[in-house]
Amino acid sequence: MITNLLVANRGEIARRVFRTCRELGIATTAVHSDPDAGAPHVREADAAVRLPGAAPADTYLRADLLVRAALAAGADAVHPGYGFLSEDAGFARAVLDAGLVWVGPPPAAIAAMGSKTAAKRLMAEAGVPVLDALADPVEADLPLLVKAAAGGGGRGMRVVRSLAELPGELAAARAEAAGAFGSDEVFCEPYLPDGRHVEVQLLADAHGTVWAVGDRDCSVQRRHQKVIEEAPAPGLPAGVRAELHTAAVRAARAIGYVGAGTAEFLLAEDGRFFFLEMNTRLQVEHPVTEAVTGLDLVALQLAVAEGEPLPGPTPPPTTGHAIEARLYAEDPARDWQPATGTLHRLELTLPHQEFTGTGTGTGLRLDSGVEAGSEITPHYDAMLAKVIVRAPTRTAAARRLADALARARVHGPATNRDLLVRALRHPAFLAAELHTGFLARHAAELTAPDTEGADRAALAAALADAAGRRGALPTGWRNLPSQPQLKRYRAEDGTAYEVRYRLTRTGLLAEDHPDVELVEAEPDRVVLREDGLRRTYRVARYGDRVHVDTPAGGTALTALPRFPEPVVRTDPGALLAPMPGTVARVLAAVGDTVTAGRPLLVLEAMKMEHRVAAPADGTLVELRAAPGRQVETGALLAVVRPAEA
Repeated sequence: MITNLLVANRGEIARRVFRTCRELGIATTAVHSDPDAGAPHVREADAAVRLPGAAPADTYLRADLLVRAALAAGADAVHPGYGFLSEDAGFARAVLDAGLVWVGPPPAAIAAMGSKTAAKRLMAEAGVPVLDALADPVEADLPLLVKAAAGGGGRGMRVVRSLAELPGELAAARAEAAGAFGSDEVFCEPYLPDGRHVEVQLLADAHGTVWAVGDRDCSVQRRHQKVIEEAPAPGLPAGVRAELHTAAVRAARAIGYVGAGTAEFLLAEDGRFFFLEMNTRLQVEHPVTEAVTGLDLVALQLAVAEGEPLPGPTPPPTTGHAIEARLYAEDPARDWQPATGTLHRLELTLPHQEFTGTGTGTGLRLDSGVEAGSEITPHYDAMLAKVIVRAPTRTAAARRLADALARARVHGPATNRDLLVRALRHPAFLAAELHTGFLARHAAELTAPDTEGADRAALAAALADAAGRRGALPTGWRNLPSQPQLKRYRAEDGTAYEVRYRLTRTGLLAEDHPDVELVEAEPDRVVLREDGLRRTYRVARYGDRVHVDTPAGGTALTALPRFPEPVVRTDPGALLAPMPGTVARVLAAVGDTVTAGRPLLVLEAMKMEHRVAAPADGTLVELRAAPGRQVETGALLAVVRPAEA
């Protein structure tokens, strides 16, 4: 019987496991790096053990430190969560060798699925359909997908659309795979741009029972990483669904699987499907399966680890529909650039009945590893929270999730919130026209700036600022100076907004908004009426940052000085770090002749790689980047001297 569980992980998944432990009466132990010392998962655990350092390689990826922490805390079991060492057979063996219970599959099963190439061979032998690896691709094989054999989470993956690109992309994939997984083995397979990513949740006990606990669609992805997931996968013919479940169970039996896991498949337009990989752990998107089955997958993991049989020969049926959206600290309009800084507020209204993780009620669930005041650093994944909604139908779930996200007050770093709302309301999504290229295909619509909304938000911010300096502004308040008040703001897309207004006996006179009436203004709330339509704006300030929220969405603005300061000029060929991170690779040398768009170096931040490219044709005359160097936003990385016209 497990009495004290250490979660060898952090953030959202650690809190998720702790929640079930509290319900079961199991004591909990957390581990934390130095940046995570004050994190919510640390405070919520009964005990916590420090892992000295900040980088994952020095902390959450140190199997020896994690086993030592479990023994020091008196834990008798270890749950790996997801990511980090959750699919490391060596870590599983180390836990078992220390006399602890491993809440996961047998090390041999983990090892069998550890290499995608070896797993494909094993699955093919078991009769599970696979996409054949291409040893020597030719033109007819294009497009290709280069994948890391030991990888996951989209790392080490590259889409190749011409054979000329292949050598460079293979080299880049090998380098990324070696740094992320300790193995530079990569392979090529056919890329199906309109394929769907469909997976089957598995649960197996040590007594021979294997459950296929429904399926999920995870096709809405960016950079091969999931953004929106749902259960059940919509639009699957009954026969295809049954075949997927049968193939998943066959895959689990082929490797003697025990515990929770997921078989992932690529579903072609013609209904054929192919095994991609098996995740030998709990998935990030497991809440949607819990929502439609009423199961607590973590509780079942623990029961299986204790040797208990699954409660019956077959899983419960699914009812209703659930959709999960991953809220990331990143800017989709800037090539998904991750964002750091203080998260001042993360607040979702709950207009519907809330469910906390199990049960089949209609409602909203928030799984998050952060809270107001948390510092978002470049050390870890950019995910702030998972927002999950369950409803009787898919349409209702999409509507309610979009509404909850639109009404959310998320103050701090840039997020993908607006993209999620637009994706959930997009006609193609609502029609279940899903494929792994969904976000790329609809990028222009999903990331276009809302200039009209930002314009009104700037006006509301200016009036709230005036109210904060003078008290609540009645509609007949008179501004004595004859000159209009001037406030300047910059939106996250870089657009500047100037607000000029007067408050007179007859009300608001805004030079650029002659039809806007002021109903009321307070420091944190402004009500405007335009063409008979009344809107309420909620305003919050954090230094020079202003967040303006409405039921339709939020706008982040930066207050600018009334008289702009002189601009500091930089060399037109200077390349500045767009984010804090670590230099992963340098791809050019001083003296090289480069062309516009050629990658010069690669930055790694928040578990993602970002290429920094030459801004123009020219010569690389200065290079201040070296592999392993930590850089801050705005740091000079390189200088390209433009070629003479």
